[in-house]
Amino acid sequence: MIPTDTAVAKAGVNTIEVPVLARVEGEGALFIKTKGGKLLDLKLKIPEPPRLFEGFLTGRHFMEAPDITARICGICPIAYQMSAVHAMERALGVEIHPQVRALRRLFYCGEWIESHALHVYMLHAPDFLGCQDAIELAGTHKDIVLQALRLKKLGNEIVRVLGGREIHPVSACVGGFYKTPRPEDLAPLAEELKWALDASLATVRLVATFPFPDFEADYEFVSLSHPDEYPLCEGRVVSNRGLDIDPAEFEEHSIEQHVRHSNALHSVLKARGSYHVGPLARFNLNFNKLPEIARQAALEAGLELPVRNPFKSIVVRAVELVFACHEALRVIGEYEPPPKPRVPCEPRASTGMAATEAPRGLLYHRYSIDEGGLITSARIVPPTAQNMKRIEEDLCAYVPDLVDLPNEEIAWKAEQAVRNYDPCISCATHFLKLSIDRG
Repeated sequence: MIPTDTAVAKAGVNTIEVPVLARVEGEGALFIKTKGGKLLDLKLKIPEPPRLFEGFLTGRHFMEAPDITARICGICPIAYQMSAVHAMERALGVEIHPQVRALRRLFYCGEWIESHALHVYMLHAPDFLGCQDAIELAGTHKDIVLQALRLKKLGNEIVRVLGGREIHPVSACVGGFYKTPRPEDLAPLAEELKWALDASLATVRLVATFPFPDFEADYEFVSLSHPDEYPLCEGRVVSNRGLDIDPAEFEEHSIEQHVRHSNALHSVLKARGSYHVGPLARFNLNFNKLPEIARQAALEAGLELPVRNPFKSIVVRAVELVFACHEALRVIGEYEPPPKPRVPCEPRASTGMAATEAPRGLLYHRYSIDEGGLITSARIVPPTAQNMKRIEEDLCAYVPDLVDLPNEEIAWKAEQAVRNYDPCISCATHFLKLSIDRG
């Protein structure tokens, strides 16, 4: 996207506006104003209308929550379903079968594979390879694009087999799944996953060669942490600065704020400020939980803990591709059908909170239900909303070093800095508090 250059020479003011951010999910814009080589103002504008899903959920039966929340995002519906079912199960005191739990990890791996492949190859790699978009990339690096499409197709197929369809799947439910697969249903996935594991290792080697700006920030990284595994569906919420809480305590520590220029809320930790969720946070806080093959790939790629350069998130996402393929193969290899696809869930007046790790980071859900099982209140805190303030702070630290460049180059590099986070803007514009005074 070529920015509008409205530099006012006499005043020495240079304004750069990027009306539509390219290669991100949803609608965003950038506004940058400089004067005399200094940054005067910068805003990451989110004009996309709020989605109001918390309002849609209120008054619906608790069993409907996974299907409704899946519609929040076509790229990461599993994340919303898993956070919803875990929150409802905590509210109702439901314990699921270990093989159902394993299937949920496989389900989530499918989403990570398709989402990470999409971002690494189609959305972010063009920045490093000098291409405007994936179409141009297909002309200069055809093999890379074909590999990306095959990886994404595999992720979608895992979601289809477990969820009934690729987009907005329908099989996951509170208590388990409406239908669980047979071992022979998963066998074809295993064969393709063996190729995908090799392809993901090649992806790490490829993106490790990209040129990265010399930029680091002092982040508070926040993610789930599980004692025995790399986090997907369960764990405590931890940070590199001492946060260590159950997801039920999340709202005691994190708050969302409205800003005038954005329909996406900005999350901060109380008395501490912005924080960073997503692959960098998971990697830095859970490196020792990765399988050996992923840890070795990371070390060979030159990643040294802690990774504080957000541009290297593309390498970390590639390492998580290795993890997701390896974990999917493990689950399939150990799978035995559970006695029943799901356990019964009786409604009761209660509240449940849960967090899972969406491809873009920590995703928190909280629901209250009444004796009849109807949802009386809902709250969803998406990962991109949690990162939004941090993205602006990255830009405010990064752009001053660019102000002497041509406007087109400043805009290109600033957009790339936003794409480091793979923002899902549609997910982030989920809520708007409305007050009506009728006099």
